[in-house]
Amino acid sequence: MEEQKGEEKAEYGDFIIKNLSKELTKDFGKGFTQSNLRNMRQFYLIFNNSYALRSELSWTHYRLLMRLENEEKRDFYIDECIKSNWSTRQLERQINSFYYERLLASQNKKLVRNEIKDLETGLNPNDIIKDPYVLEFLDLKENKNFLEKDLEQGLMNNLQQFLLELGKGFAFVARQKRITADGEHFYIDLVFYNYLLKCFVLIDLKLGKLTHQDIGQMDFYVRYYEKEIKAEADNPTIGIILCSEKNETIVKYSILEESKHIFASKYMLYMPTEEELKREINKDREILEIEERMNEDE
Repeated sequence: MEEQKGEEKAEYGDFIIKNLSKELTKDFGKGFTQSNLRNMRQFYLIFNNSYALRSELSWTHYRLLMRLENEEKRDFYIDECIKSNWSTRQLERQINSFYYERLLASQNKKLVRNEIKDLETGLNPNDIIKDPYVLEFLDLKENKNFLEKDLEQGLMNNLQQFLLELGKGFAFVARQKRITADGEHFYIDLVFYNYLLKCFVLIDLKLGKLTHQDIGQMDFYVRYYEKEIKAEADNPTIGIILCSEKNETIVKYSILEESKHIFASKYMLYMPTEEELKREINKDREILEIEERMNEDE
């Protein structure tokens, strides 16, 4: 990228990308295909150093936005994404429905916006749930000895910021919600209701690595809510296990692999540094490579 000095066309562009792909793959492993490098290059050219990147948007958001050649259109969708908390699926849906063009051409912009809102009735949990959640507002970075109750109390003390991090449509319902089965009491850490999905969202907080016991516990909570609490008009209850570390093997060989209503999401107490991000990427790459080798051996 630096060798090209930001120029959109380079005489030896294809040659450079092809060789870079080979060298980076040899040094760092998978993930540096020629198509991925072209995406990285395009990102660099469109969203250069003078462009204010938005932390609310993911890499997938930016990959969709890079397809838009018109800068004003791109800026419009960036603003709408942030204002309306669009997922990548929602962004793609709005681009494909020519939302920007229809809004410009229409004399009744309110009508067009209402039509777009009607499209949002097709939301599903994957459009809303994040992974990871960044809880930097708790300011717990330096405290290594906090307990689950401290995490819960911190979220309650910063409920407005936590609601913003959860995303659009969440309303707080209860903390330490007690449910009783066969005379035994159980307590759900946090209960929310999402008015866009029209369902209860149960959150269980875990400080350590995800375990199969955590998944079984959440499965019990969700099933209880389904049979005892939710109204007929409500959609199926969602359960989120919010943990400091996900165990991908546990996820793969549990109900989480195929479940549409129980999820495990990692929480982060601060935005990672560049070095930490590299370590996380390498860790995920190693897991994928191990899984691929296991599949080849089967």
